[in-house]
Amino acid sequence: MESRSLPIPDGLAGERLDAALSKLMGFSRSFAVEVIEAGGVRIDSVTAAKSDRLRSGAWLEVEWMPRSAPTIEAAVVPGFEVVHDDDDIVVVDKPVGVAAHPSIGWTGPTVLGALAGAGFRISTSGAAERAGIVHRLDAGTSGLMVVAKSERAYTELKRAFHDRDVDKVYHAVVQGHPDPLRGTIDAPIGRHPSSAWKFAVVAGGKDSVTHYETLEAFPSASLLEIHLETGRTHQIRVHMAAQRHPCVGDAMYGADPTISARLGLSRQWLHAMRLGFRHPASGEYVEFASRYPADLQHALDVLRAV
Repeated sequence: MESRSLPIPDGLAGERLDAALSKLMGFSRSFAVEVIEAGGVRIDSVTAAKSDRLRSGAWLEVEWMPRSAPTIEAAVVPGFEVVHDDDDIVVVDKPVGVAAHPSIGWTGPTVLGALAGAGFRISTSGAAERAGIVHRLDAGTSGLMVVAKSERAYTELKRAFHDRDVDKVYHAVVQGHPDPLRGTIDAPIGRHPSSAWKFAVVAGGKDSVTHYETLEAFPSASLLEIHLETGRTHQIRVHMAAQRHPCVGDAMYGADPTISARLGLSRQWLHAMRLGFRHPASGEYVEFASRYPADLQHALDVLRAV
């Protein structure tokens, strides 16, 4: 058990405890919430809640059990497919339920673990548990990811994603019918004001731009093609929910559970369909495509049958 006691600095006065604890202690936001909910934080000797607002000069006491750093565990992951492999990159089709890389609190399979289990050697650039990772997909989102195998590829791909020189195309089934049927959502995204696990459109958030086009319309839902200009966490899910058209199956962002049940979905209908970029070695443009996994195809078939 580790502990720390200190006065709350003036600069954090008025901030929520979970956000302030993350800044003060260097915790992730989710770990800060875990520490608070375990009763590990007291303000002026009173056990605090995550939504409490801090007072300048109050005495803060924190106790927590340190976690060991996440490590890559080699594993065979069903449904994990290598789409392309060369000396510099490997492109994979990630199944649902697989995280991009190990992290504190995640106990399921990872892309890096699946690659290690298949005998791949990945770039050592970046933090050890995220080596070679240049972009991510949510564990609940399936589809294409590129991972760097060489140091050159890591540097070039990180730059390309940062400079928005990568074509990222998703398909999503959302509730209802967006109006207009084709458009752009330009709205900043940041941490949700009342949830440590969610994101939201908020003033002062990070610049976030999503382009969408309706491909098919059904009585209660629409199939969209989505091009991401930026790559914020949960961006498509947040932007569509903000338009009152959450991804079907996305309980976190307000999807109707009766529709999810009718379609047999236990996760959001969201798939990374195409990924295009300039190859970090040759400079030539390359593009890769994916197919809908079985659960998403089944849901689409049900919608089309109606």
